[in-house]
Amino acid sequence: MAVDYAVIVVYLAGMLAMGWWGMRRAKSKSEFLVAGRRLGPWMYSGTMAAIVLGGASTIGGVGLGYKHGLSGAWMVFTIGLGLLALSVFFSARIARLKVYTVSEMLDLRYGGRAGVISGIVMWAYTLMLAVTSTIAYATIFDVLFDLHRTVAIILGGAIVVAYSTLGGMWSITLTDMVQFVVKTVGVLLLLLPIAVVKAGGFSEMRAQLPDEYFAPFGIGGETIFTYVLIYTFGMLIGQDIWQRVFTARGDKVARWGGTVAGTYCLVYALAGAVIGTAAKVLYPDLGSADDAFATIVKDELPMGVRGLVLAAALAAVMSTSSGALIACATVANNDIWSRLRRVGGRGGGADGGPDGAEHDEVRGNRLFILIMGIGVIAIAIALNDVVEALTVAYNLLVGGLLVPILGGLLWKRGTVYGALAGVIVGGGAVVGLMAAYGILANEPVYYGLLSSLAAYLIVSLATRPTDEAVLAAWRRRLAGEADDESPETPSEPALPVG
Repeated sequence: MAVDYAVIVVYLAGMLAMGWWGMRRAKSKSEFLVAGRRLGPWMYSGTMAAIVLGGASTIGGVGLGYKHGLSGAWMVFTIGLGLLALSVFFSARIARLKVYTVSEMLDLRYGGRAGVISGIVMWAYTLMLAVTSTIAYATIFDVLFDLHRTVAIILGGAIVVAYSTLGGMWSITLTDMVQFVVKTVGVLLLLLPIAVVKAGGFSEMRAQLPDEYFAPFGIGGETIFTYVLIYTFGMLIGQDIWQRVFTARGDKVARWGGTVAGTYCLVYALAGAVIGTAAKVLYPDLGSADDAFATIVKDELPMGVRGLVLAAALAAVMSTSSGALIACATVANNDIWSRLRRVGGRGGGADGGPDGAEHDEVRGNRLFILIMGIGVIAIAIALNDVVEALTVAYNLLVGGLLVPILGGLLWKRGTVYGALAGVIVGGGAVVGLMAAYGILANEPVYYGLLSSLAAYLIVSLATRPTDEAVLAAWRRRLAGEADDESPETPSEPALPVG
């Protein structure tokens, strides 16, 4: 295992080195939170694919393939469909808004007063997403170094918190690009063909397994529908995804780069399911389907290759974890804390002058990443069930925020009171129904989404339309025309990246 250990150690050291490099580049709020909005198509595609394909997509995707066969691809497939829908229909408009958070978009569209409540819901989602990604370190480091669960979470979490705190989005973008390459080589180019060959090829796999393992809808229509509601729609509105859209150099980069990333996700989904199906042939009696990835890597891959593939799994977890962490910290600082300070009559604490203000904002966001990161590690140590935590996160996101966000983008008649009603009623319904039916039940997201839609429509039609001046400013921003209230003042000329 010495060669495998060396591969992993070099990889982790490289992540920290890129964090240090990113710290030297992130000198303004824009650079720190959205990489200066300067990513070109190649870097944008790579970092977007890295953020959406995490540990659940890699380890969980193989596990679903082990349990259901090729139809186990549907979970990751719906993630890819969501990213494609976001990129084709909404990303150009989102990129032109020049905001930092989803709640800022809601304030622009509805004229304020929606930010804090929507920010709290979004913060809860990003926090739980970061927690679930951090828990996944325990599985990988257990295979690598036979570490205790708590030590593994602290080790993996500390590395992500370190490079994210140092350089913000620049560090995360650079590490994501490396992680994207490692995942592509490790999972698609190495593990996939080796697993199929070890299982005897597709003909042997078909001979050894029941026919339902090769049925495209074998996982069940209701399960696929739930995946669409949670993951496809979740991709449309998550702060972690939108924050990557904000990094695009322009609306064309956001549209076409995201389309490439979404297509890559579809390929990755099928690869994970095939690897899991091959693992079922090789190890038909595993205690848990989620052990399929680690087992086939540990037992079937040669020295060195094993280290690279485990690094790919680690890369998948770290990319999602770091993206969720910076999203969580951005929402906590910009949408919740800064608004509460304004309500309390406290200023922003700038050091005087634009340069001092920029430095203070970077320092504040860096501090929030550190605080949120420590909190995420602590919660991950205390929490055991990854699936339940992830389900809570996506149920809250889709049930509480999907309707107000898409309604604001698509329906002129939607009002701030309708948006608030949609968030409160939908989010409250999701929480109540999870308590009544259980966290893993389908009813919370079904009825939560319907109740949010009903509240949004009824209250919007019953209240005064949004002021025309607000809508005019919104249309200007959608068209890419900056106004006097633009949240961003570029600190240096835009340079093409990627």
